[in-house]
Amino acid sequence: MKKPTTRTVTMTGALALGLVLAGCADTGPGATGATGGGKATVTFWGWAPGYEDAVKAFNDGHPDIQVVYQQVQPGAKGGYQKLLNAVQAGNAPCLAQLGYETLPSFAAQGALQDVARYAAAAEDEFQQAAWKSVSLGDAVYGAPVDTGPMALFYNKELFDSLGLKPPATWEEYGTAAEKIHASGPDRYISSPYMDYDYAGLAWQAGAGWFGVDGDSWKVTMDSEANKKVADYWQGLIGKGLISDAPMYDQAWYGGLGDGGIATVVGAVWQAGVIKSGAKDGSGKWAVAPMPQWSAGEAKAGNAGGSSTAVLKGCKTPEAAWKFAHWMSTDRDAYGVLVDKAALYPAAKALLDLPQLTAGDPYFGGQKIYQVFAEESAKVDAGWTWGPIMTKTTADLNDGLGRAWAGKGTIVDALRAAQEKTVAELNGQGLKVSE
Repeated sequence: MKKPTTRTVTMTGALALGLVLAGCADTGPGATGATGGGKATVTFWGWAPGYEDAVKAFNDGHPDIQVVYQQVQPGAKGGYQKLLNAVQAGNAPCLAQLGYETLPSFAAQGALQDVARYAAAAEDEFQQAAWKSVSLGDAVYGAPVDTGPMALFYNKELFDSLGLKPPATWEEYGTAAEKIHASGPDRYISSPYMDYDYAGLAWQAGAGWFGVDGDSWKVTMDSEANKKVADYWQGLIGKGLISDAPMYDQAWYGGLGDGGIATVVGAVWQAGVIKSGAKDGSGKWAVAPMPQWSAGEAKAGNAGGSSTAVLKGCKTPEAAWKFAHWMSTDRDAYGVLVDKAALYPAAKALLDLPQLTAGDPYFGGQKIYQVFAEESAKVDAGWTWGPIMTKTTADLNDGLGRAWAGKGTIVDALRAAQEKTVAELNGQGLKVSE
């Protein structure tokens, strides 16, 4: 298989598979008014901390465009389905927070609107991979907001007390896991990883899930590279070294605060999640590069990263783009997003924000974004997301949940998700190569 090297290749391949993409019709209920005459009102659905602050700041400085922000459930918790339902009902907002991993699925369902006529000139303002995540050929479907390079969050206080250093390899990570659990039966190296958090682990290892082969999709979730990653984590499960506290559950936050969960292999935005949910861990935690599969390698995974996408039916796409671009590039507004959500900017001009160079008291004064800046350069931009990620990840999570609980294997979860994804693609009349 010829591996796609950029998102553009991936989405262009999707177009070749016969996916129906949204056009440029400026009709629908998503906004009223027009930037050329009178005040435009643009509705924006999202959930990230700090978005409401950005909307208020924009409205204060732009009397000709007023943005109405509505907070919805995060995408994976129902937000995306609500958006798709609204598009199908003809009452969608103009703008929505949309993860890069989900954007191809929305495009495939005709739920997005091309704003290239307003947006194309901004391409050079953003990191290349991020821009390619919101574009298809000459079409642009929104503004990149952030990227999600991964690193190792670890409880430095606990590591120091056991004479441990941040593991440089996954082998060392496994050794640390055993020592941590031996120091107390309620201490674990980590907790289970699901959907896109788990995808980031595969991403680092070069264990892709999708590719485009001519005019066909190629699904590779059960590849040997994926089996290597799965078997590694299965080994930790088998030794009883993984906590049963689900990520983002109150038990997970408690474990992060009291030393029961020693590490999180996660994206930069996890810093905000950890700080807000595990306040008892303040001053105990630090950040280091991801462990490597082979000593001396320099590879990192990615989890998340999002856009402000323009949905089908927006009446005022120019006004929508103006706000989306502003939120992604305004230094003051984005500084708040760093403070409240630990977002890492897709806009190149914002990489020197003061918030990204200051020490963080929660992490013992460490300048954690310097680590993520280095990790960002190690992320392979060739990762490809599939066209039905909502279903793919739902099927995957069914199996992963059982595997982490010791009632199945991660390999089985990947294999089942692959089989169901292929069946769904075939059912939709899309070509799938062997």
